[in-house]
Amino acid sequence: MKKSSNRVLMLLENQPYPQDHRVRREAVALVREGYRVSVICPATGAQACHEVVDDVRVHRFCAPPRATGFLGYLWEYGYCTVMSFFLSLRVCWQEGFDVVHAHNPPDTFVFIGAFYKIFGKYFVFDHHDLSPEMYRARFANSGSKIVYKALILLERLTCRFADHIIATNESYKKIEIDRHNVPAECITVVRNGVEPPPDRPRPTESGLRRKGKTIIGYLGVMGFQDGMDHLIRALHHLRYDLDRRDFYCVLMGDGDAKASVTKLTRELRLNEHIWFPGLVHGDRLVRYLSAADICVDPDPGCEYNDCSTMIKIMEYMAYAKPIVAFDLRENRVTAGGGAIYVKPNDELAFARALAELMDDPAKRVAMGMLGRHRIETELAWRYSIPNLLGAYRKVLRQPVVAEPRAIPRRNPVRPPTVRSGQAGM
Repeated sequence: MKKSSNRVLMLLENQPYPQDHRVRREAVALVREGYRVSVICPATGAQACHEVVDDVRVHRFCAPPRATGFLGYLWEYGYCTVMSFFLSLRVCWQEGFDVVHAHNPPDTFVFIGAFYKIFGKYFVFDHHDLSPEMYRARFANSGSKIVYKALILLERLTCRFADHIIATNESYKKIEIDRHNVPAECITVVRNGVEPPPDRPRPTESGLRRKGKTIIGYLGVMGFQDGMDHLIRALHHLRYDLDRRDFYCVLMGDGDAKASVTKLTRELRLNEHIWFPGLVHGDRLVRYLSAADICVDPDPGCEYNDCSTMIKIMEYMAYAKPIVAFDLRENRVTAGGGAIYVKPNDELAFARALAELMDDPAKRVAMGMLGRHRIETELAWRYSIPNLLGAYRKVLRQPVVAEPRAIPRRNPVRPPTVRSGQAGM
């Protein structure tokens, strides 16, 4: 491990640590480079208040009840910001830190970053989500212009106070430049990335395979902006309009929209075709994803989804799974030829794309290999680490050194030859 006196305090609210994969990967990458990293986050279940995970010092506070509406989110974000601030005082006294690295949401972490800038600390804003656009996506019919403008203001304050901004993709970088006049040299794109499983046969869930049907898989958050209702209605078209009975859909995940989605599943008479196993991790995740024949991303067309990189798409690609998704800008940037893209929010077209892949196993294999090849050669997390370290060198004004390029694994999956039009391009 390289020697360094640089100390980083990460603020995280959206998920606990180490369950938030992006934050965990960033923290571990910095630790391996010699940084001392502390993380403040909410606790879930029986997690300890203080522990060390992979040399990362984790400090947790009791998580608030899950938010169910705007007032719930206001309480959650306010509470978490206050608790994070008080814990940061303890960390500052006991361990010290040189950089406050805030992962949004919420954008209220700017007040903690601004406070410590008074004492000579640096403030890094890791822009995970477009909070104003997310608000519009979640509360489209009941949203307030005042709240939207307040979120824009918080985002602008965060960008202005930040010594450097880490953006998850080029779309976010463009918004930071256009909406908040941030100089391009003050932004570094550190894409989300996955750690692909070894390229060898993996165990599958035998119970799913014994059904003798095409297995359709979904992995991820089930929020109101994630389009789960679109997916259920697309599966209804697949079953009752296209008269397909030979499919079984496994929806892995949880979120505040799950209750309404399960209710819709019952109302549309799809219980025998859909299973909700809940949150899936570890070996179960490997078995379930390996058993899937087709994976889906039903994120609907809106400004937030069009600009956001969906990690679940890269998870599917890492497992060499063909994808059906709505035609959104960042979906194409990520999946390339590994997905069939249909008109945003067109549920019947989504069902027809599923039926097309169900009837063409060779095309499924070809698309899956294209996706896996993109992960191996471009999109794995190891390709993002040099950008993260480069951002920190800029913040801490360290000498610029030649950063070795990430080296692809030996014998990466070779992309197959796909006839024009096969992959929905």
